[in-house]
Amino acid sequence: MEVILMIIFFTVFWAAVAKFGPILVTKGPQDDLVRCIFLLTAVVCWLFWLCCYLAQLNPLLGPKLDGKTIRIIASSWGYPIKDG
Repeated sequence: MEVILMIIFFTVFWAAVAKFGPILVTKGPQDDLVRCIFLLTAVVCWLFWLCCYLAQLNPLLGPKLDGKTIRIIASSWGYPIKDG
């Protein structure tokens, strides 16, 4: 549930940047360029955030630990692994 809420929150945030960003800029000869920059910035930042967030949910690579390190970590956490 929290994953969906985070995605919705940041989608709304970057949509607001794309929608209301051009309003904050004063009128000038390059209005279309400024609107395009705000839109592209919002889309690219949202897409970058989404890729990073989703990559952390299901990482493709995990830590590579040898057996000794795993036993040390397990015993320090109170779950000793018996050799055998």
